[in-house]
Amino acid sequence: MAAPEGSGNCFELLVQNVTDYAIYMLSADGIVISWNAGARRFKGYEAEEIIGEHFSRFYTPEDQAAGMPALALETAGQAGRFEAEGWRVRRDGTRFWAHVVIDAIRNAAGELIGFAKISRDLTERQEMQLALEEAREAVLQAQKMDAIGKLTGGVAHDFNNLLAVIVGSLDLARHRLATGADVSRYIDNAMTAAERGATLTQRMLAFARKQELKPQSVDCVALVRDMADLMKTTLGSGIAIETRFPLHLSAAHADPAQLELALLNLAMNARDAMPGGGRIIIEGAETILSKAQRTDLEGGHYVRLSVIDEGEGMDAATLERAREPFFTTKGVGKGTGLGLSMVHGFAEQCGGSMTIVSEQGRGTMVSLLLPMAPAGRVEEAVDDIPNALASVVAEPLVILAVDDDDLVLTNTAGMLEELGHTVFQATSGADALRVLEQGSVDLVITDYAMPGMTGTQLADEIDMRTPGLPVVIITGFAELPPNVTRRPRLDKPFKQAELARIVTAATRGGQKLIRLAAHSDDL
Repeated sequence: MAAPEGSGNCFELLVQNVTDYAIYMLSADGIVISWNAGARRFKGYEAEEIIGEHFSRFYTPEDQAAGMPALALETAGQAGRFEAEGWRVRRDGTRFWAHVVIDAIRNAAGELIGFAKISRDLTERQEMQLALEEAREAVLQAQKMDAIGKLTGGVAHDFNNLLAVIVGSLDLARHRLATGADVSRYIDNAMTAAERGATLTQRMLAFARKQELKPQSVDCVALVRDMADLMKTTLGSGIAIETRFPLHLSAAHADPAQLELALLNLAMNARDAMPGGGRIIIEGAETILSKAQRTDLEGGHYVRLSVIDEGEGMDAATLERAREPFFTTKGVGKGTGLGLSMVHGFAEQCGGSMTIVSEQGRGTMVSLLLPMAPAGRVEEAVDDIPNALASVVAEPLVILAVDDDDLVLTNTAGMLEELGHTVFQATSGADALRVLEQGSVDLVITDYAMPGMTGTQLADEIDMRTPGLPVVIITGFAELPPNVTRRPRLDKPFKQAELARIVTAATRGGQKLIRLAAHSDDL
């Protein structure tokens, strides 16, 4: 059917008077050859100002430098269409966010004769999107600060309690010592409080996924069986422990010492949920998870360990907060609130996760999903390591102790001198190098975090100047650069016996024993 007379003129009038879209034509090389009212409104140019000019002037300088205008025409010419969003520039230099479509126009012979370009101003939508993202970021920041506030508040409260015991006990011991009275009780109190502080730090590192793990193949059935006496002693006679394991359960890939601690924490929580006594079930199973089932985990084979109680259970509000650090329902002074958060952090650091299913009045099930250990992997036996180290009697050595904290340095030097060693002291890496220039030593024990020169940098410098001189790194950090892990390492806080073992290991060539020597109390 033939087009009505004058329809071409009507269509041209329609295009020319559209104001919500910039609609104009380009020649094959990008010259503007038509201009409508929408283009004039968006871009600010009158038709006589822009017709005959190259369309690249609408692009930002950075897009021009990147060749975006030419790329847009090339894409439209080859694919027939180009579509994108981006910043464009008005006549007055201001920018607006545009949605752009460029369609290739060809004649009857298929030859490219130009382009039809349609743009829409989406600045308002973009600004709303940016405002929404800023608001979301502000909410996340507020939540983060709230979590940090709760965390630091909980840490300060618990450490204040511990420091009150330490300071008070030592103050009493100092006064009693002046009168010749027995002070062992107060020293024991101070030691107990300090050890609790070290445990609290380890739990916080677990929550932060920053603790040092030694993952290996773990027989979970044997691990739980070996914990039986510890569980009975810890949980008390009012709790019955039942285990449910299949005839065969594959090994999990985890740190066995930390896994024991995690299961013990879960069992103690289960006991506390049953004040009148009851039954705790420890259950094991294998499961295969796909990425679609658990987006927070890698797809694959997992070992699931569950601790189930028949206690009070949790309501929805309590369950929602159960993983929060320092959140506890046990009352003031009856729990740190770090148990579940520590277990959660440990599981994630192992490459797994923790799930909680609970119903008020019907009990709770907390499950650890741990990656299955690679088949056929054999772990090196370490049961005899503490005894092997204990059998080596340390000889008197000349030791250089380095630490920028005078109190820590004095303590370390005092422990070493009590062991019969001769100790030189230095408060910095540069100071330590000067001491080494003046005489020979058998061993250097240095703090890791020191201003100017770290313990690792000092050790590297010693390697160049005095090859073969052993260096022990002492640190309170859980994560250290890879070049630190190849050296003997002792974690703070440490006791004299641990210091003695690392000195023996570092100076007697027991390289296989070094890393475990500092942690043998955990074995």
